[in-house]
Amino acid sequence: MSDTQKSFRALLHAQRVWDVPLPRFDASAAPADPLDLFRAWFAEAVAAGQIEPHTMTLATVDAEGRPDARTLMLHDADERGWHFGTHTTSEKGRQLAARPHAALTFYWPAQGRQVRVRGTVTPVGRAESRADLRARSTGALAAALTGTQSEVLPSRDELVRASEEAWERARAEPDTEVETWSRYVVEPHEAEFFQGDAERRHVRLRYRREAVGPWTRELLWP
Repeated sequence: MSDTQKSFRALLHAQRVWDVPLPRFDASAAPADPLDLFRAWFAEAVAAGQIEPHTMTLATVDAEGRPDARTLMLHDADERGWHFGTHTTSEKGRQLAARPHAALTFYWPAQGRQVRVRGTVTPVGRAESRADLRARSTGALAAALTGTQSEVLPSRDELVRASEEAWERARAEPDTEVETWSRYVVEPHEAEFFQGDAERRHVRLRYRREAVGPWTRELLWP
């Protein structure tokens, strides 16, 4: 084993998790709908000082069934499901067009909590997608106007030039439409809430349903 590998492994094994008091989770008192529990846990993550609690991992698969994942922001969570936005022409947009299923993961280490959501993904209408982009920051609009997401970038200079032009347009025309921008909603058929425990007696509560109707709640072995 090389010295570099030994150094990395020593550093890796020296890391610790959950060096803070963790909340208890009484799964028997959880609400009937996972959305209600998600909203409560999100508010508690914010109150606990969790950095960027609205970020999540979005996992999709490509046309060959190979998994892909990236981190992006949650735009909303309502009765329809969990919302995010991207370009329809981006890699994830193309993957979702071919296979409209996805998984989301939220991780809030400040409380040792994780939320996983799996479901069918549907793009919302053009009007709602436009409103979504307008409701966000000038920077978000500028980013949406910059280049073609996921395509090969010839040089950093080209990105800087395109970004400067996009920022100028976003400031001058805040209602500019980006035809490829779409908001998507993950309609869940399964949602799991994980509460870490210092003694590794983690609590895992899964909500699942096969079709429209009440959710089934069940505990899982950690």
